[in-house]
Amino acid sequence: MSKDSEFLWYIPNDTRPGHRGDTVFDNHNSLATLTEQARALEEHGWKGALIGTGWGRPDTFTVAAALTASTTTFEPLIAIRPGYWRPANFASAAATLDHLTGGRVRVNIVSGLDNLAAYGDSEGGQAQRYARTREFMRLIRRLWTEENVSYEGEHFGVAESTVVPRIKAHGARRHPKLYFGGASEAAEKVAASEADVQLFWGEPLDGVRERIERLKALSRELDRDLPPLEFGLRITTLVRDTTEQAWADAEAKVADMAKGNGAGWSDHRRAVAVGQQRLFDLHRTGDVLDDNLYTAPGKFGGGGAGTTWLVGSAKDVARSLRKYQDLGITHFVLSDTPYLSEIKRQGTDLLPLLRD
Repeated sequence: MSKDSEFLWYIPNDTRPGHRGDTVFDNHNSLATLTEQARALEEHGWKGALIGTGWGRPDTFTVAAALTASTTTFEPLIAIRPGYWRPANFASAAATLDHLTGGRVRVNIVSGLDNLAAYGDSEGGQAQRYARTREFMRLIRRLWTEENVSYEGEHFGVAESTVVPRIKAHGARRHPKLYFGGASEAAEKVAASEADVQLFWGEPLDGVRERIERLKALSRELDRDLPPLEFGLRITTLVRDTTEQAWADAEAKVADMAKGNGAGWSDHRRAVAVGQQRLFDLHRTGDVLDDNLYTAPGKFGGGGAGTTWLVGSAKDVARSLRKYQDLGITHFVLSDTPYLSEIKRQGTDLLPLLRD
């Protein structure tokens, strides 16, 4: 794979034990447990980890700050929501953490539905939601790169605003990268104009190829004034010593999901977005697509990155990930459960193959 490819993991950040088949034990979401995962990521070759967000979960930014304080290279991809944060508040918090960590902050902007009323927020329809997201992204980037920013928009405004400490450039990186997801027409317009990295769920290769081509064309149509959009893949990777063992374990996991109606897996099923619906529909084409993209989990409770899995030996999964890389994917956010042991297994067995 390209030396420019980056490999991150996923830290669940969930008060409920057993997230996506993880081992159930006391203090599963304690600082000690999450720090152990972050340190294992450092030790086993991972760049960092996506930390999930949503009302009813621990505050993502607080978790990220705590984990960076106990690590040296771990880069949190901090999922946040416009509305939960106001642009200047978030720009300042992120700039501070970026300063304290020597430039380790990454940001995932989430526009999916949430329990907005619980934190005093409200939104209109899809068009309004994504218009607000677009404004949020543009404004925080200005606050990171300009001084004395004045802006009065439809959703946000600031006057003579200068964020301190200032974001320090690290090579070509002028500020934390803004990752973004979404497959609707409104979401793709936001990605094409404002995102640094567009994240895809685990779709088949043809679907990802089609979306990359569409987003590149859309970037041109919208006169994107930022560096070229980069692309990422968020997917479950079930890796075992042999192909046969991997498929046996994958099928056993899905059988357990079916027995429990997907308990612990269904955190993306409450309100199904366009991209999630695309994933759910894949199993109608077949239980296995491309070489080893397993769609059956989506039938029995898998949601989000748990809807489709790449299954096989480390060589099988590396071969499949290289095909996504050939399409232009350079950011990979992988995971499987139990989280800690899979950080180590895949860091040891899979990552070296991807870096050859």
